[in-house]
Amino acid sequence: MKNLLNLQKTKNKKTMATAVKTNPIEEAKRYVANAKKLLQENGKYDRSVDSYQDSKYVKMAGNTLWSGCLVALNAVFPDIVKGKGRPSIEKYKEAAVKRDRKLLSYVSNAYSVTHLYMGYDGIGSKSISDNGFKLSNLLIDRCAILYRKK
Repeated sequence: MKNLLNLQKTKNKKTMATAVKTNPIEEAKRYVANAKKLLQENGKYDRSVDSYQDSKYVKMAGNTLWSGCLVALNAVFPDIVKGKGRPSIEKYKEAAVKRDRKLLSYVSNAYSVTHLYMGYDGIGSKSISDNGFKLSNLLIDRCAILYRKK
């Protein structure tokens, strides 16, 4: 009986993992969850200054958030990755303008906050990191709508 339960748990985990691998939007959401967990567990939040004290983890969380955004964007715009050279933010912005103006706003804002402010600069302000999570979720949710329309 115990072996049967363990087999069932393993089967459920594999089914969940397969679902995430085949659905890029779920994969992008998993990145957001990982970034949140990373910052909560390691970020050393100081309530007195409303800021995270360890910029290393802010940078890691910001880069994880932006990676999740890229997973969602690549699901909507698969041709960008297939193109020549490394995809740039400009290629994503050009594609977003042609497909959906609202998405362009989300791409620009999420890029600035998650990739630049958090990922490069490591700005530890709680309001900036909260905004990064909000913008990432908005972008991923918008990509989910566009991905379903394909």
